[in-house]
Amino acid sequence: MREELDRLWLEERPRVTVAVAAAAAQGDRSENAEYTYGKKRLHEIDRRVRFLRKRLDGMTIVDPQGAAGAGGRRDPHRVFFGAWVHVESEDGRRRWHRIVGPDEFDMASDYISMDSPLGRGLLRRSRGEQVLVELPAGALSLTIIDVQYGARPRI
Repeated sequence: MREELDRLWLEERPRVTVAVAAAAAQGDRSENAEYTYGKKRLHEIDRRVRFLRKRLDGMTIVDPQGAAGAGGRRDPHRVFFGAWVHVESEDGRRRWHRIVGPDEFDMASDYISMDSPLGRGLLRRSRGEQVLVELPAGALSLTIIDVQYGARPRI
């Protein structure tokens, strides 16, 4: 998100501003498509910049290995934010998922948002637990095979 904000604010917005100024210098703005499109694009950029700044102001970077609860370090066999969770479905298919924030889930196909039904169903569960998750397509029964933190597990 920081990279997108920097790209929009430091590269794209100045480029579009120059193009709008050049189009405005050509005269009648009411019939100038370049001017109209440029102004519209500036509004879109500004709206996205405001959104990104608000999101970034409220974000906290979380160390998935960090402390949790009264005991200091979190239980490495329980699912928390940042965990890699190896699950097995009723039909025997196994898959790894990583629990991530709502702004990160589309970064990889095996990332799932902690706010999704599957993410919420897995959070705070332990290795070996059977989990019934209500999905839009129906209930899904999973068994948690393993929980790991840190780098992507070797598959």
